[in-house]
Amino acid sequence: MQVQNAIVVSASEPQPEVSRRRFLKTSLIAATVASSNIIMPKAALAIPHGEGGLCELSFRNLHTGEKFNGAYRVGNKYLLGALNEVNTVLRDFRTGDVYPMDPQLMDIIFTMQKLANAQDRNVEIISGYRSPKTNAMLRGRSSGVAKKSYHMKGQAIDLRIPGISTARLRDIAKSLKAGGVGYYASSDFVHIDTGNVRSW
Repeated sequence: MQVQNAIVVSASEPQPEVSRRRFLKTSLIAATVASSNIIMPKAALAIPHGEGGLCELSFRNLHTGEKFNGAYRVGNKYLLGALNEVNTVLRDFRTGDVYPMDPQLMDIIFTMQKLANAQDRNVEIISGYRSPKTNAMLRGRSSGVAKKSYHMKGQAIDLRIPGISTARLRDIAKSLKAGGVGYYASSDFVHIDTGNVRSW
């Protein structure tokens, strides 16, 4: 894995015991992170770290078939190289526009997977970033598309996890109080965003 830059956030959870292999992997990433440029973002969601402080995700864009699979955060640092890959996978597939996604969305998804005991499953992404052009087109087709959608700000994702009911995912997301949660039972997906805490 190539790691370029990182974003520092606060995290105070103790780190669990790790295997030698995982320790070496984490140490290599941490050493690379330590020599990288660092940017301070807004405070992040307190999340349950993975083994060795690694936070890893695996998801697939249902429209393109493209996948992200790997660490996006180590301890209290986001990995910019990984987030750049995330941005590409979550781009507007209709226009090809790539936009920086809010890394806190990754924290929310990571935490949802943990709480659903679904870390071994690919998250299926229905919608990530939407360009204004795409949002306007979708809004013309459906009254359920917001004029100022958080998708256009890189702050929203529509998703599902195979084998986990969307009702359960909705309840988990709402319990985090990390932003907006929309439940679309008939379309079998949950919307999450990093806007104000609300649900529908």
